[in-house]
Amino acid sequence: MKKILLSFLSVFLLTACNNNQTSTLEKNNNSNTAGTEFKPANIKEQILYQRAVEAAVWGMPAVNFQLMYDALAKINGNYNQVVIWPKLLDWKNQTLTPNPDVIYLMPFFNTEKAGPVVLEIPPADNGVFNGSVMTYWQNAIEDVGPGGVDKGKGGKYLFLPPGYDKSKIPAGYIPLQSDTYRGYALLRSVLKSGSPADVAAAVAYAKRIKVYPLSEASKNPATVFIDASNDVYDSNIRYDHTFYETLNSIVQTEPWLTRDRVMIDPLKTLGIQRGKSFAPDARTKEILTQAVKTAKEWLLYNYEITPPFYKDTHWFFPADEDNIKSVKSQYSISEIYPIDNRAVCYMIAFFSAKHLGESQFYLMQIVDKDGNALDGNSTYKVNVPANVPVKQYWSMTVYNRDSHTFIRNQKRAGRSSQSPGLKVNSDGSVDLYFGPTPPASGESNWVPTDPKGKFEILARFYGPTPALRDQSWKLTDLEKVK
Repeated sequence: MKKILLSFLSVFLLTACNNNQTSTLEKNNNSNTAGTEFKPANIKEQILYQRAVEAAVWGMPAVNFQLMYDALAKINGNYNQVVIWPKLLDWKNQTLTPNPDVIYLMPFFNTEKAGPVVLEIPPADNGVFNGSVMTYWQNAIEDVGPGGVDKGKGGKYLFLPPGYDKSKIPAGYIPLQSDTYRGYALLRSVLKSGSPADVAAAVAYAKRIKVYPLSEASKNPATVFIDASNDVYDSNIRYDHTFYETLNSIVQTEPWLTRDRVMIDPLKTLGIQRGKSFAPDARTKEILTQAVKTAKEWLLYNYEITPPFYKDTHWFFPADEDNIKSVKSQYSISEIYPIDNRAVCYMIAFFSAKHLGESQFYLMQIVDKDGNALDGNSTYKVNVPANVPVKQYWSMTVYNRDSHTFIRNQKRAGRSSQSPGLKVNSDGSVDLYFGPTPPASGESNWVPTDPKGKFEILARFYGPTPALRDQSWKLTDLEKVK
């Protein structure tokens, strides 16, 4: 609460000092976000604006979730069903920084009327899952698979509604107590290789999961899979007044969490109040649009100053220590509530692991070795040293710098250690190229970029080993070659 109130004050002072000039933060922002000046007509508009900025930062993970569910609803999917991409992802998956080197499936849960919902995970025999079960706020309850509670033996996870009497749970289930009625799981069916046969095997393994209400367990109910592979599945965050329409739907459908009750009055200022309709007039929509753009600028500023993971490089791990601690403890540590870093993470991605960095590890790069933003009209090279410290695979994926989604209409988004035809150097290292046209060596190790925009790279390490964390193995920055 203290942090939120301090943030309110900081936004007020920042805005008051810059009503007649562009903010320092905007001037220093290298992301090319279109800054716009807000001039309040009175104190009511001033407070509405500053509270809307904080509401956007606070509500980012839940809005992110709701937009993913809305994309499912647009292709006739529903809660307690599973959306699946039964082939490797392409640009039509417009979620935030998705992984193109695994098979994705996402069960969405709603226990409000159905009661507890079962998620059956098969044992890691002919396949393996890497993933987590999360609340509406994308707070991980537990991880699944070999890195999760079942330890690769499989099991019946049970997503429980708020306040559920656990004495009613039958034997043999793994209870997942949620503080929201809605939630989801991100499950990645990991490939043995990128061959068509291994892709098909990963899809077959993925379809062994089951999702159904506990009340129907005795009926052997069928699991409904929604194939999204032929649709543009767009959950890209819109930084305009519609952001608050999504935020309102959250307030209307989910109970207030104790830790978030401080937001009740600020949201009421915006016209968002449980049990009442949200109908902002034209001026309010204008103010809300300016506020969410300011929130984005603040988050981009924090994104761009994230400390490097390796000394003397620009690779960084997006989640900070307070964020990781909060997820592990389900936000039970009273002295911290990292809404800023949480919002940064859900501005660029979805999903949180209960034990982030253990089953998978991530590093981002948004500038080259000289500190310049990665430009899609230039070509860059990076050398991935031999003996990458992973048990499963590594990859590097390109995303649109502004939206954090796959670049539209590109034939591929990344390269991995499992990419068919990947060329490996005699010393075991791999040279990767990123640019608008392939290098002279051909397309095998090349990832296309959009010559009209900026881009960013996410390096993934699945099954990371200690050499990654202790930095005895090290990535160097991308170097501009053309």
